[in-house]
Amino acid sequence: MIPHRAATGPTSAPHLRVGILLARRFTLSAFGNFVDVLRLAADEGDQSRPIRCDWHVLAGDATPVASSSEICVTPDARLTDPAAYDYIAVVGGLLGAPQPLLPAQIAYLHRAARAGVPLIGLCTGAFVLHEAGLMDGYRCCVSWFHHQDFVTRHDGLRPISDRIFVVDRDRLTCAGGVGAAHLAAWLVERHVGASAARKSLNIMLVEPAAAQDDPGHGPQPALPLTLRCTDPLVRRALLRMQESLDAPVTMAALAEDMGIPRRRLERHFRAALAMSPAQAGLLLRLAQARHLLRHSRRSVTAIAQATGFCDMPHLARVFRQHEGMTPGAYRAAGDAPMARSDQTDRSAAQL
Repeated sequence: MIPHRAATGPTSAPHLRVGILLARRFTLSAFGNFVDVLRLAADEGDQSRPIRCDWHVLAGDATPVASSSEICVTPDARLTDPAAYDYIAVVGGLLGAPQPLLPAQIAYLHRAARAGVPLIGLCTGAFVLHEAGLMDGYRCCVSWFHHQDFVTRHDGLRPISDRIFVVDRDRLTCAGGVGAAHLAAWLVERHVGASAARKSLNIMLVEPAAAQDDPGHGPQPALPLTLRCTDPLVRRALLRMQESLDAPVTMAALAEDMGIPRRRLERHFRAALAMSPAQAGLLLRLAQARHLLRHSRRSVTAIAQATGFCDMPHLARVFRQHEGMTPGAYRAAGDAPMARSDQTDRSAAQL
């Protein structure tokens, strides 16, 4: 029998009820961050009683589910009527894990969708929802770390990897990590109140996202960009550039995709990086070319194609201009005597 976590305190119905499905080898941090925001918002102080928020780990039986770190979580509720919850969340895990959800759990997600219950994908939960046929026509958010995995698995689809989370009608997805906390805080703010959401994030030492009309608008914080800055708009643009190094987008298309005027985008780049978006994009492509030259055995022609240059002579000409040597010589030199940041500084000075 599945143990049930009984609520204590006032008997009024919670403002926010979430059912949670754990994929095989699920990501413990995404699960913990999401639930902890609900827990801290559910009661006064740190008493953790499920009063204003209620959550349950759902399964067909009480078999513990192992996380990617091998720590197990035991489900505490059965796959009852999904309409009993305001949201059903799926916590994704390792992409290589076979059959992340059991057939009964996938059927339960379809029942929830038919009943109009919004579905949440945490971390690689977006992969699980999509592969269950529940994301057709929806935008979804995945981590920059898993962006290429998603593109490879789902040909022709480009997920959003420059935001913390994405809300598209009744589908909510996030990149995992602290993104799960931010998404949970957004839910708490809608159903419980802004002060409860702030309280949860403050106790967890998670910096609240800047207020935006579009939820999850802030950029993902961890992408190891060659160019670093604090301007959120520029960071989002850089993330999008890095996603399409093999086919660089025009500045007009980038600005349109981001929903801002091109001149505004250029002003932000000048203020934040002292260069134009096109110059910044070239530095990102050169950084990727350096990485591939040192850490792969691809031909220079293949690297030119992968980094958006017309052909090998085009890459060689630009590479020599900024690095002072040909791509072949750079590869042969082995470890460069200067740090990558120094290389970037020199390249930026030459632009």
